[in-house]
Amino acid sequence: MRGGPGDAERRQRWGRLFEELDSNKDGRVDVRELRQGLARLGGGDPDRDTQQGISSEGDADPGGGLDLEEFSRYLQEREQRLLLLFHSLDRNQDGHIDVSEIQQSFRALGISISLEQAEKILHSMDRDGTMTIDWQEWRDHFLLHSLENVEDVVYFWKHSTVLDIGECLTVPDEFSEQEKLTGMWWKQLVAGAVAGAVSRTGTAPLDRLKVFMQVHASKTNKLNILGGLKSMIREGGMRSLWRGNGINVLKIAPESAIKFMAYEQIKRAIRGQQETLHVQERFVAGSLAGATAQTIIYPMEVLKTRLTLRRTGQYKGLLDCAWQILEREGPRAFYRGYLPNVLGIIPYAGIDLAVYETLKNRWLQQYSRDSADPGILVLLACGTISSTCGQIASYPLALVRTRMQAQASIEGAPQLSMLGLLRHILSQEGVWGLYRGIAPNFMKVIPAVSISYVVYENMKQALGVTSR
Repeated sequence: MRGGPGDAERRQRWGRLFEELDSNKDGRVDVRELRQGLARLGGGDPDRDTQQGISSEGDADPGGGLDLEEFSRYLQEREQRLLLLFHSLDRNQDGHIDVSEIQQSFRALGISISLEQAEKILHSMDRDGTMTIDWQEWRDHFLLHSLENVEDVVYFWKHSTVLDIGECLTVPDEFSEQEKLTGMWWKQLVAGAVAGAVSRTGTAPLDRLKVFMQVHASKTNKLNILGGLKSMIREGGMRSLWRGNGINVLKIAPESAIKFMAYEQIKRAIRGQQETLHVQERFVAGSLAGATAQTIIYPMEVLKTRLTLRRTGQYKGLLDCAWQILEREGPRAFYRGYLPNVLGIIPYAGIDLAVYETLKNRWLQQYSRDSADPGILVLLACGTISSTCGQIASYPLALVRTRMQAQASIEGAPQLSMLGLLRHILSQEGVWGLYRGIAPNFMKVIPAVSISYVVYENMKQALGVTSR
């Protein structure tokens, strides 16, 4: 707390605020006094962060509020966070936020607000009538009041990290500057990886059935969901339903880490040091990051398909499978189906992002009153709908990828290129042939989303990820 004149001025200002809020003059400020004080000052209720900070931040007596020293320490941390956010919104770095910068900040997250709405936000903070907000006005408005802003939208509307439906082609979530500084971002990624592992294990039988039908179902054998399950159990027993799940779980960590690091680097190259991107820029950065991750871990995708489709006793394990592929087919076999896989990122990521941003924008416009928090059901519904739409768009390419990965291991199967395989499927089975296995894929979406969300929330608590 020691320092130059600026520190002394801050301490005096905090002291005056403390005296004004400490209505019973007992040397402590509690949540009740804070609420009463804000009402006198013409403000609304304090946000949850402030209430939690006043009742427990560095407080030796959690039920008794904060004394002056604890109150000052809390406000110092709060001001640091507000300053970071002020700089992220002040896009031309002139020390003032104007109407256009407010609109840009919301547009960067796909939230369209009118000029009138932006002016209303600015008027609520602009005390000197300049139609701009300087740091002092921003600080004084948000120091104890609710902080409904871009950072809250970023925090509450994550879905790539939270929900796992077995595909890693979504655009990565944004993390706020505060989450990066406190280290919460990596804890959220770890929580997401564990949630994905549990979710994929829980829905592995449906995932194996999907792959089985993608490769083996046709007009002639009329293989359906029940027939596919019976065939797999008859060949290898109940345990065979989890074939390929081990490597499917194993690839979550490297793929998530590579994609996150690539996304941050590509984002920085596109927008310099800006923290948020426009939706179109997020799509480009996310697609390139996804392509980078897929390029590096793609051999694991091939191994997953081969292990999923293996017959009993065909391979001794992961390493034996890799060795047999290398010995019989050469290193190029580990990149069979790579082209349709990378091309599939574009429709999946594009449609998933567009649908999610549209649903998010609609909710924020119509229902957001006191918080950007959509609640569990809205978040799950938006994430499930957008991911399902992305899957439908990219599914034909995913089917072609899986068949190309598997065709060398199937006796008598023609070794076709991507276009050759597309023509073969369309001529033999029609358009519906490109959607073989989509029924079990849809069946696993709701349980996968539900499992991943529940596990994610529990992992967040276990890792100490703070909630707003």
